[in-house]
Amino acid sequence: MNYQTGRPGKMIVAKFDDHDDVLANLNDIARKEDIRAGVFYLIGGMREGKIVVGPETDDLPPKPVWKELGESHEIIGLGTIFWHKNEPKIHFHAAFGKKDMVKVGCLRENSETFLVLEAIIIEIEGIKGIREIDPAVGMPLLKLI
Repeated sequence: MNYQTGRPGKMIVAKFDDHDDVLANLNDIARKEDIRAGVFYLIGGMREGKIVVGPETDDLPPKPVWKELGESHEIIGLGTIFWHKNEPKIHFHAAFGKKDMVKVGCLRENSETFLVLEAIIIEIEGIKGIREIDPAVGMPLLKLI
């Protein structure tokens, strides 16, 4: 295990409107506000989204199992922001619910707001972290430097 200590920096409240691209907007905010390390919370609705709900097996590199929302869902989730090369890279896990069905997974693609989605973003100052491709996993994972 490796860890660092930091402190809260800027705090941002964002409201995404119907049909907004969630991941693109989070990236835009991180870029515009130069958030190099951060945590965020999302609550509201999504109409589209492609999520990873786990690997097919526990072998490396993992082969992801994909699910699509395909219709409106209520969501609540938590994510982190760290940069990979010259771009912010979002890592976001959430619970997505519709009627009596709940999916939990990592949002990766096709993120579109349904009606309204609220974000609370908290910059973490004093943390030196990046996302770097892990050769065993084949994905950009957090590396504290």
